[in-house]
Amino acid sequence: MAIVSNTVVYLDGDVVLEAFFAFDDALTGRRPGVLINHTWAGRDGFVAEKAKKLAALGYVGFAVDMYGKGVLGTNPEENMKLMQPFMADRVMLQQRMKAALAAVKLMPWVDDSKIAAIGFCFGGLCSLDLARTGVDIKGVVSFHGLLVPPGNTQGVAIKAKILALCGRDDPLVPSEQVLAFEQEMTEAGADWQLHNYGNTMHGFTNPLANDPVFGTVYQPDADRRSWIAMQNFLAEIFA
Repeated sequence: MAIVSNTVVYLDGDVVLEAFFAFDDALTGRRPGVLINHTWAGRDGFVAEKAKKLAALGYVGFAVDMYGKGVLGTNPEENMKLMQPFMADRVMLQQRMKAALAAVKLMPWVDDSKIAAIGFCFGGLCSLDLARTGVDIKGVVSFHGLLVPPGNTQGVAIKAKILALCGRDDPLVPSEQVLAFEQEMTEAGADWQLHNYGNTMHGFTNPLANDPVFGTVYQPDADRRSWIAMQNFLAEIFA
């Protein structure tokens, strides 16, 4: 096994974006591609490591850039300023995700009939919004993602299979939003699953998360279990 990684520039309109990708060059032929959507901080080392881990599983990991080449937040205030325009304009968010989908399909190692998307926090919402547009991809996985609907996809049939991995004590995703999400997915005809981890807050996959007042706390058991759940899900949808 030899994991190769690099960056690739792509465009959304006139916005220059830079993804990080990784694959195992010991494998031959095309393989499934997995978009990886970052947290509100931007396309950082966290999602780059996830791309490498997915490459080791036999996929092409493609860490999406939502904000623009080289744009990263360094504190919660900057992160919120970067994320908020996309939360306020979900059509723009969905267009940015479709640009990433088009870019990963062009990669020479990717089987463009086998695409999935995963995401963390804000990135979980990005993955779900891509599915909500009705695009023909195999599935999406949301890790402690925001679940609030975009408001522009009512009546759209969701083709992608859905796996939402949530913390029961996540203050950013209250139980009424979880119930509304379940109803939304059912009405859209989605093949959906939701795993709710007990005694678990927001950001449970991030070892650096340690702010119980804000609601972000690393939970190693939920981190491990959710990654296994994702692996099983990807194996099923790409079979």
